[in-house]
Amino acid sequence: MNTNILITGVGGQGIVLCSKLIAQTAMKKSIPVMSAETIGMAQKGGSVQSYLRLGEGAYAAMFPKGTADLLLSFEPGEAVRMLPFLKPGGTAVVNTHAIMPTTASLSESAYSGQEMTEYLKKAVRNLVLVDGDSACRKLGSPRALNMVLLGAALQSGALPFTVEEVDGVMRANVRESFWELNSQALRYCK
Repeated sequence: MNTNILITGVGGQGIVLCSKLIAQTAMKKSIPVMSAETIGMAQKGGSVQSYLRLGEGAYAAMFPKGTADLLLSFEPGEAVRMLPFLKPGGTAVVNTHAIMPTTASLSESAYSGQEMTEYLKKAVRNLVLVDGDSACRKLGSPRALNMVLLGAALQSGALPFTVEEVDGVMRANVRESFWELNSQALRYCK
């Protein structure tokens, strides 16, 4: 049985580290894992996606639409854009803070993300909305967003790991000066 995970957002939000921690936690538990990132214009605030497949029998990291068990989105517009990948009954964990896409800023369009969040509330049965801005303010760093969202995904039960297992892998992959912040962020949504 495979678990398909799609992580999406914009460049600079920590998506690749989040993906790496999921993959390494799976490997530590002897769960086969495949991953692929599409980062394109990430450095310019563009879209970033990370595909992960956990479990036996996966022959490619990317998977077809309608098969993601978990959509972990760092930005509500990206969640709506990638929603066709979520399977019926799948879980979406979404940051409610919108980041204006480059195309909207160039055209001077209004973009708040509220419309996207309202759409998601109607379209996704298993939806976890996280106020990432508020969490990062309380934790004292905008760099905590990826761990807050990863922690929310763990709490939702959509991942086959515990917070403690991911915390241990995190400590092996980030500088010690970030351990305490990331540990608190992983546990923020309890």
